[in-house]
Order: sequence, then C-alpha cells, then structure tokens
Amino acid sequence: MHTRTLGSQGLTTSAIGYGSMGISIAYGTSDAEGKDAITAAFDAGVTHFDTAEMYGWGENEQILGAAVAPFRDDVVIATKFGFTRDYGFDSRPDHIREVVQNSLRYLKTDHIDVLYQHRVDPTVPIEDVAGVVKELIEAGDVKYFGLSEAGAETIRRAHDVHPVSVLQTEYSLFEREVERLFPVLDELGIGLVPYSPLGRGFLTGTAKPANQYDANDMRTTDPRWQPGNFEKNLAATEQLRSLAASMDATVGQLALAWLLAQGENIVPIPGSRDARRVRENAAAADLQLTPAQLERVAEILPTGGFGARYTAGNMPSWH
Repeated sequence: MHTRTLGSQGLTTSAIGYGSMGISIAYGTSDAEGKDAITAAFDAGVTHFDTAEMYGWGENEQILGAAVAPFRDDVVIATKFGFTRDYGFDSRPDHIREVVQNSLRYLKTDHIDVLYQHRVDPTVPIEDVAGVVKELIEAGDVKYFGLSEAGAETIRRAHDVHPVSVLQTEYSLFEREVERLFPVLDELGIGLVPYSPLGRGFLTGTAKPANQYDANDMRTTDPRWQPGNFEKNLAATEQLRSLAASMDATVGQLALAWLLAQGENIVPIPGSRDARRVRENAAAADLQLTPAQLERVAEILPTGGFGARYTAGNMPSWH
C-alpha cells in the first residue's frame, strides 16, 4: 500500500483509508461483518480508520476499537465530535472535552490520532473550538486537528489558532463542490479526506432503484437514486465500467484512482462491510490513470453526477 502525508504536521497514512460509518448507520447494521471488514482492510495495507461519536453514539467507536486493538500502534484512528442526538450541533468546549474522554474509552486507546469537528457549530466561535483541540493535543489526548464540511473562512480562522491537518468532506466523481476549496487547502498545507468516495455505493456498479433498499437505508431518499437522476447516473456508471474493464479494473477502483489522481494530499475513505470489496478498494492505490483515461472520465462526467448529494433539509452548509 502506498502512503501519503496529510497536512504539514506529520500525519502519514495509507493512500486508501476505511470509513466505518456504514457498519452502524445509514446502510443497515452488522457488527460481525464490520469487524471482519476492518481486519481485512488492515491486512490489505490500510492504516487509516475513520469513525465518529454519532455513528451509533459510541457503538461504532467500540466496534472499531475492538477490531484494531491487535494492531493499534500501526494505524491512525480518526473520530469526530459536534452533533447532538437530535442532529443539532454542540461544539461547546466542555462538551468537546466530554466527547473526547468518551471516545478514548470506547476506542480503548490512550490517544486519538485525528479529531474532527463533525460540523461547524454556528453558536460557538471556531477559535474556541480550535483552542480546545489545541489543549487536547498539548495534553497528549489528540495528535492532529481536522474539520469536516467547513468553508474557507472557518478553515482559515481555525488554522490561525492551531494548524488544521485535514479537511473531510464528500468528494467523488459524482460530487465536486469541494474543488473550490483546493486553493485554500494548498495554501495552508491541509490534506483532504473524501468521504462517500464511491457515491454511497453507486460507483461500485451495484446500484438498485431506491425502492429496492431496506427502509432504514439512506439511499431510499437519496436524490441521486430518485427517478430521472437514477437512470442518468446508471448510464454514466455503465460507461465508467466499460473504461475500467479496459484497464482490468472495477468501476469502484477507477473512481478511487481518479480521486487519488486529483492531488497527492488526498486520502479517500471508502467503507464496506464486505471483506472482498474492502480488498478491492485497497488495490485501487496501485491503479494509475493515464492522461487519456482521465480525459475519458471527464467526457463521461464533466461536472459530477445527477442529483443533489442530500435532500434539501439535510444539506450541509459551509461556513
């Protein structure tokens, strides 16, 4: 597995990471499959594992912590604070400290490698948030500071208090909005960790119409799966599949390799409970796209996929 450096503070991880959210929420749940997938990821060279408080309110962190315990010292664990159980925001300093102590206990570790603010809290100055994270880093509870779904102004203000190592947001062949933040990330030396790099599974080539998923699966309401958008995205994915086949790769591997080609400071975190799929994703780190192949991808999806990335009421707002 190739490695990459994220940010300017020394954070080095595998070029492909693992996002564990889908073990506990959004796509149904399966603890046993999740633990097997995490082990398979590590065996395939993955050293970057991502979780969050709100992924089951401790459940996901406990699953990840138990799974990586045999090789904890060889991996990077990232987790997040900032949501409330009713999906409001809470980044008050005392709450951050409380969440971090809970996360350390759930993960059964003495430090968190990357601590993200999960979403910007409009009621708490980002300087206060960065200040608390700085204290936690100085105390040894945390190593690196990250932001998720933050805009340029927030990134700059946070970075002035303590260096931000990574920004996490959605980025894939289907979703390109974050590209407008590339100049500030490059200027400040901040890495990018794309979540949903496979378009929430659409770019694996296994997408079904929305009404064929279980009721607790977020894709039942995802705009990209709705009639009209679904057919266009499916047609684009089929074209990508044809291109990938000419490279002896899967469409998912092509999608991940495309992300890696967008910059050396990018580490996507695909998630899957299928150990076979996890190994497939990890192998994408070895796939290098030629200029002609990148041009063909641009012809198929010049500006992204069809449909918004969230329903109107759930769309993140960058500050």
